[in-house]
Amino acid sequence: MGGTGVFKDFVPGYDGTVVSRLRRAGAVLLGKLNLTEGAMAGYHPDFAIPVNPWNSDYWSGVSSSGSGVATAAGLCFASIGTDTGGSIRFPSMANGVVGLKPTYGRVSRYGVLALAESMDHVGTLARRVADAAVVLQAIAGWDEHDPTSLRDPVPDVLASLQSGVRGLRLGIDRRFCEEGSDPQLMAAMEDALAVWTRLGAEVVSVEMPEGANGLQEAWFALCAAEAAKAHSATFPSRAAEYGPYFRDFLGFGATITSGQYEAASDARRSFSKAFHEALAPVEAIVCPSGGCTFPVAAAEQYGDLAALMPQAARVQMQFTVPANFAGTPTLTLPCGLAPSGVPYALQLLGSRLSEPMLCRIGHAYEEATAWHECHPPA
Repeated sequence: MGGTGVFKDFVPGYDGTVVSRLRRAGAVLLGKLNLTEGAMAGYHPDFAIPVNPWNSDYWSGVSSSGSGVATAAGLCFASIGTDTGGSIRFPSMANGVVGLKPTYGRVSRYGVLALAESMDHVGTLARRVADAAVVLQAIAGWDEHDPTSLRDPVPDVLASLQSGVRGLRLGIDRRFCEEGSDPQLMAAMEDALAVWTRLGAEVVSVEMPEGANGLQEAWFALCAAEAAKAHSATFPSRAAEYGPYFRDFLGFGATITSGQYEAASDARRSFSKAFHEALAPVEAIVCPSGGCTFPVAAAEQYGDLAALMPQAARVQMQFTVPANFAGTPTLTLPCGLAPSGVPYALQLLGSRLSEPMLCRIGHAYEEATAWHECHPPA
């Protein structure tokens, strides 16, 4: 149902590939979780907002908020999320869990409600890197039902988990990371870099491609246009059944011209090429995983496009969009607690198909720290 009003009574006639593979692997499927409508930023007024278990007054992330909340609260071993512009990473960051967004096509999208098909990724949220690796192992691989799924063999992610980080190169662009970021989050990230250095990794300076801080406009145009196409069977014909935010968003998508779409695509291609080049010399680039969580009122999250602008201004998509544009994998890790008691998180950005390496780096960090063992107050 994708958090939408228009699909609230919809019952699919088949399982998505991810569900089928989890069941075949022996997983116990507990149920479905709410998310923002259509996997964008606002909620449909008919449905409850998932509550951040660290503090009920704080943002629980978008769009896979129910997945982040349920995992952090210990309601499940792991959960499934989708990520088009940060929708695995924001809930992971906000709820203090591990989030693994794989390479585009590593996991089949068959049966997934599309937001923007050229950027939609399917991944997992868990409380430890090893748990996320176990789930990825079960759900990844080529699927004849999804032409965008990759034929590359799925590696044994668990096999290299204990290999450590000695000799690995971790990159950081401090100017990029610090712009608009919480200084205490930056301090927590520096502590994490010191841990990896102590374990034998080399931390080197890198430069994120020029324009990384200005990608949101191109992303918004591409996402809105593709979302309007994905919902063309029900929008605008059933527009009244959509919530205020997603209705506005689809309406905006319908206004995007082919020229605007192509210009945004050009910006995406240009940035992605430069981003792949920045990733090449290192095993991973370290940056925030979308900033920090923040207090937010329910009324704001149920509102229209204008009402959600204050929330949008606090979400740092410059840290999430690059990997959606380029289709590269990321791993989000808890790395501390704010003075308010809510989690801090960092993100590892890797080259295409580098999920085993990201998990190896993340697991080494967990072995040397205890942030993944922090749980919300009872």
